[in-house]
Amino acid sequence: MNSTQERKPFFARLVPNWTSLAGAILVGSSWFAFFLLFTLDFFAVVKSPYLGILTYLVAPFFFLAGALLMLVGKIRYRVHARHAVPGAPIRSFTIDISQPRHRKILLGFAFGAAAFLLITAVGSYETYHVTKSVQFCGQACHGPMEPQYVAYQNSPHARVECTACHIGPQAESFVKAKFNGLHQVYATAFNDFQRPIQLSGKIDINQQTCEQCHWPKRHIGNVERSYTHYLADETNTLFGVRLLLKVGGGDPTHGPAGGIHWHMNLANKIEYIATDEKQQVIPWVRFTEANGNVTEYRTAEFKDDPSQHKIRAMDCMTCHNRPAHHFRAPNDLVDLAMSLGNIDPTIPWIKSNVVASLIAPRATQSEGVDKIASDLKARYPSTPQIDTVIAAAQDIYKKSFFPEMKVDWRAYPNNIGHKEWPGCFRCHDGNHKTADGAKKIAASDCNACHTILAQGNGLELEKLNPKGHGFFYIDAPNEDFSCNNCHTGAFPKE
Repeated sequence: MNSTQERKPFFARLVPNWTSLAGAILVGSSWFAFFLLFTLDFFAVVKSPYLGILTYLVAPFFFLAGALLMLVGKIRYRVHARHAVPGAPIRSFTIDISQPRHRKILLGFAFGAAAFLLITAVGSYETYHVTKSVQFCGQACHGPMEPQYVAYQNSPHARVECTACHIGPQAESFVKAKFNGLHQVYATAFNDFQRPIQLSGKIDINQQTCEQCHWPKRHIGNVERSYTHYLADETNTLFGVRLLLKVGGGDPTHGPAGGIHWHMNLANKIEYIATDEKQQVIPWVRFTEANGNVTEYRTAEFKDDPSQHKIRAMDCMTCHNRPAHHFRAPNDLVDLAMSLGNIDPTIPWIKSNVVASLIAPRATQSEGVDKIASDLKARYPSTPQIDTVIAAAQDIYKKSFFPEMKVDWRAYPNNIGHKEWPGCFRCHDGNHKTADGAKKIAASDCNACHTILAQGNGLELEKLNPKGHGFFYIDAPNEDFSCNNCHTGAFPKE
């Protein structure tokens, strides 16, 4: 150090001591990290909405910490100056490389600063990859997002990164994703979120999102499916269905336009109005053909002017609304476990009792797991297979029931099909008609969108009928066309 009262250069006034120098290095490093993270994210092919947490929250935090250190150093300098003997020179911050002590200190600072910048660069780059990983999305906010993460791991999109869908392709979506990530940090830190988690609408997942991987012109045709069910009776009666799903396609250049995917006919346009937030009530539909002909359908109860409502264009998400976060009904999950041999169907009433134990109200998941074991042990004290049944039932519970977040199959409507939710019958219920009543969106019959090749059990499943069997109701007394009016996902409505 030397003593001088001459006017010092700007940097010497800005950094009057080692404390301020350390703060200046921290400020510079935080700016370096900010621009590195911002550049990585801006030019990345796959964006990470959570990287905004680091770019706009963590980096600025270190910047402010560095600025605070610089301010502390400046205050210390002024305090020393104020208490100096009048007329005496004020000690100033000077680096004299001719002095061995100064050279050692400078060399130490240089190595420290270089190491800090290197760690910042490597850490920023590695953090970028971590924040766009599935594990970060699902586990960083463990409580709120655990149900979605578990469901995702058991979905058809289990190998697709979260950020591939949960961020839009445009610059506007990029900015929204950044601020949404910051909001999620606040919500998690202060326990300020809905239970169950609901769509915020801040990041739009639409047809463009799906078409990054899925080709809209693909013609799928008919797809065979087999479903194995067990009735909730004493003998757990087997009831199977073999059918052809008429998926078809919407592009006439790759196959006849028809089937379920006819709705995605690229030459036509289907629009609708949903009067509820979850889009389960659709009272108005408008169909525009390729030649410009427009037909409007509405239910008798809907008297409103359509312009007073949000008119939505039908796209992939209108039906495929839970492509990666579907919570399956306990009825189906127990059927699957029984068909795989994890739950022995020869145990009397086992289907009914396992489902009843799964859906009983619980406060926490751990309580639910324990109660399943005690309930089934009490019902089957001398059944040797009951331990295997308990393990299977507990596995179902841990993957599908999250009481702390109020999440199970009832939390989120699934618009594919029409068994537990209205799905197709939101429009295809026979109640949507034109103003003159001449046309309506037909409800048709069970063989309109799928052909029932065989149904029943044993030899009945080998009696294939290419024209389709008429579906018969083995576990319900009525034949209401809207299946969800009876099927609940657990026990049929009385």
